[in-house]
Amino acid sequence: MMRAAVVDQNAPGHVALREVETPVPASDEALVRVAATSLTPQEVFYSQSQGPNKLVGCDLAGVVERAAADGSGPKKGTRVIGRVITGAWAELVAAPTNALAELPDDVSFEQGATLPTSALTALYVLERGGSLIGQSVLITAANGAVGLYACQLAKLMGARLIGQVREDKYVDKVIRAGADHVVIDEEGKAASDFGPYMLIADAVGGPVFTNCVNMLDTDGVYVVYGNVSRQDATLSFWPFIERTRASIYAFIISNEFPMKPASKGLARLVEMVSQGKLKTQISLEEQAEKIDSVVQDVSEHRVEGKAVIRMWM
Repeated sequence: MMRAAVVDQNAPGHVALREVETPVPASDEALVRVAATSLTPQEVFYSQSQGPNKLVGCDLAGVVERAAADGSGPKKGTRVIGRVITGAWAELVAAPTNALAELPDDVSFEQGATLPTSALTALYVLERGGSLIGQSVLITAANGAVGLYACQLAKLMGARLIGQVREDKYVDKVIRAGADHVVIDEEGKAASDFGPYMLIADAVGGPVFTNCVNMLDTDGVYVVYGNVSRQDATLSFWPFIERTRASIYAFIISNEFPMKPASKGLARLVEMVSQGKLKTQISLEEQAEKIDSVVQDVSEHRVEGKAVIRMWM
């Protein structure tokens, strides 16, 4: 048996620590003892909409307790980070070896735990735009966990970077992350002053999508990876179609893994953190016993950047 966070609709934050069965790894899975995990708004939303006793969580950092039976992946005792479909908010996780990357000693478990969903999403979204050297890139919700990583990575890729935020209190943070300009506009209209864009990375949707999609360059790509506005969007057909080769890409990170395994992307990100090129964004750290209150904070948008839970190592 082990302790894990499970869905409990009667508990604060709709999650609670419980004793559950220890996972039994498949032949291509390693058993990882979790040292730290991070929370994303998507996971919190998932936990609040699931039935009782469902395991929750995607991001993990820890140590391999048992290597995969098929000989793939890291050996026992290796420090790793990884991403699983669910169950990361637990003492032990059975993780596919193609979803794990080694974590060097100069990167903490807490730092590593922030990378698997947020930074990996940012990396793979930006790569949909091809070579970004000298190209204009717009990142909506640039102050969010994914947005701040996307700003840093876009600058490392050589882009001319525009960040969009809702309030002026976020401007300095987004500029420090690498933005050349920041527009303060809930509906995105002001971003037209700096377009057209080769890549637009949009987590907001709704009116931001409606207003920004026609800011694409002729060969531009609009990557939709979220809809935090919870609003429908519209597309004006002729203004968009006149961009000839412009495209819209619906991004779900798990759909990327068959072509781009998490292990490879995470290894690149960890190396950038180790070299000091990529800064992690930790706003809140707590022990596992307080996971219910942290879930509430994330759900109610009281956490900017990443919330990290230190587990049981």
